[in-house]
Amino acid sequence: MNQTQQGSPVTDDLAVEIRALTKSFGDVHALRGLDLAVPTGQVTGFLGPNGSGKSTTIRILLGLLHADGGRATMLGGDPWADAVRLHRSIAYVPGDVTLWPNLTGGEAIDILCRLSGPLDPNRKQVMLDRFDLDPTKKARTYSKGNRQKVALVAALASKAELLLLDEPTSGLDPLMEAAFTESIREVKADGRSVLLSSHIFSEVEKLADQVTIIRDGVTVESGTIPQLRHLTRSQVTVVLGRGADGLAATPGVHDLQALDGHVTFAVDDQELPTVLATVAQLQPRSLVANPPSLEELFLRHYGTQLVTLNEEAP
Repeated sequence: MNQTQQGSPVTDDLAVEIRALTKSFGDVHALRGLDLAVPTGQVTGFLGPNGSGKSTTIRILLGLLHADGGRATMLGGDPWADAVRLHRSIAYVPGDVTLWPNLTGGEAIDILCRLSGPLDPNRKQVMLDRFDLDPTKKARTYSKGNRQKVALVAALASKAELLLLDEPTSGLDPLMEAAFTESIREVKADGRSVLLSSHIFSEVEKLADQVTIIRDGVTVESGTIPQLRHLTRSQVTVVLGRGADGLAATPGVHDLQALDGHVTFAVDDQELPTVLATVAQLQPRSLVANPPSLEELFLRHYGTQLVTLNEEAP
């Protein structure tokens, strides 16, 4: 049942709390009862394909849209009614950054910092060096990747309590993605909170303490990565000295394939101890078990639906 946005404030251990949030644009229902929580001092991954409602959710948190129903609280306030106050404590990075063409990168960073959490001048220089950004160049000369760096430097150089990041590494090369990872870990170590919306599953897997997966405007799964893995199957590859006929009938084993002693199969995580005990009786010579990746967890909810993963700028 939907609650009004004037409900009880967020608890101290949550930087963001969203419950039963709804938003429609005419006949299009962008959010249909979304639930989302961002614990204070943690990184929360926010996953879903284009059109799932991620950007609409972030726009509501930014106070750019008013929800139709449900409740959204951020840093103890209402994103719509308390937008001015809250924006002094948050930093936002979109996936496609547009800058003032006649300003330098450094001037743009200073303006962006004035619009969000207070600037840490020392950290600003650290971020400029880390992301290898020349702040003296005009914004109109920047590539997509460099425009992205400007927004990242501004956000990461701030002392914002909460970072809202919507596809933040779009257009960055692998070295800069590593710089981003290092920076987010520093933000977390400082006790601040991050909502990370991304299609780059390895990025979320490295950084997120917990993950919320959404589809068609509703939450389909939420929990830590180990908790989500518990709901799926691990992939096992084993070289056996004996035949695998009995293994195929073992509870929890799926899609077994065997060729010349090399056997691969999927196994329900809760059945893994029993299955490994069975494998031990078949003279195993080598064995590799891989937990499901976050990508596999995500695709579990979308079946054969095509999603754009790790989209790179041209």
